[in-house]
Amino acid sequence: MPRRRITFRQLQTFEAVARHASFSKAAEALHLTQPAVSIQIRQVAEAVGLPLFEQHGREISLTAAGEELLAAVRRLDDVWNGFESAIDALKGMRRGKLRVALVTTAKYFLPRMLGAFCQRYPDIDIELEIANRERIAQRLRDNRDDLYIMSYPPEDLDIVVHPFLENEHVVIAPPAHWAVGRRVTLAALAGESFLLREAGSGSRHAIDQHLAASGAHLKVRLSLASNEAIRALVASGMGLAVLSRHALGDAVERGEVAVLDVKGFPLRQPWRVVHLRTKLLPLPAQAFLAALLAAGEAAGPPPR
Repeated sequence: MPRRRITFRQLQTFEAVARHASFSKAAEALHLTQPAVSIQIRQVAEAVGLPLFEQHGREISLTAAGEELLAAVRRLDDVWNGFESAIDALKGMRRGKLRVALVTTAKYFLPRMLGAFCQRYPDIDIELEIANRERIAQRLRDNRDDLYIMSYPPEDLDIVVHPFLENEHVVIAPPAHWAVGRRVTLAALAGESFLLREAGSGSRHAIDQHLAASGAHLKVRLSLASNEAIRALVASGMGLAVLSRHALGDAVERGEVAVLDVKGFPLRQPWRVVHLRTKLLPLPAQAFLAALLAAGEAAGPPPR
């Protein structure tokens, strides 16, 4: 397969179609016409000698050859980022790109750290992805980003893990709840309705692990994918919840919710910054990783 027959531009177009699962959306993102995108994909497929996409009604998906090419494109992107980082180092890192993906609860503190980094390096382009743990874990498997922020990384990947900030999960209740101001056990709250994060989230993983280890049981009234919704429902008196202290904001200070003194709580699990062991971290990612570790060390554990 003559490599000169496939250009970087064509590979960029292929990656955009694969990412959006749509020729029209890729064309819009690349500021091209849809026929231009289709022509480039056809040319790449002809060079490869196999179809790259298959049609299912109005939807498209990658073929086996397309999956292989996408993996190769991402490896090439890593290599190119490494080259750009080397050039940036020679220029004093005045430019570059940083790609960070984080689970939803990390959005309460990570943007502040990212903002401080951007002030120091104003010409570095930032790509930030916020999603639930399952989607972030899938992005990690697909090598979509440079760094990933989560509490519970996947255990089936060869990754490098750096704990950098304490993450405490606490039991919250309406301010007028009978348990406020008392020392209670989780068993004493077993009859209460609980509002928890959805299965697969880091917060749910923390409480499920604790319940399995302690043998306690909770009456789960509702599972939600939104910390804000859970916090509001607790404030309205709908039930109790277990949330990361980072997700509470100033709700406790404003008197919207109260943190209960429950035996065995808070559950402590550090926030971790993660990347694939084989990942060639570009210079901006290396600098941001160092900044996270330094900021975490300076912050210490969150207040109780």
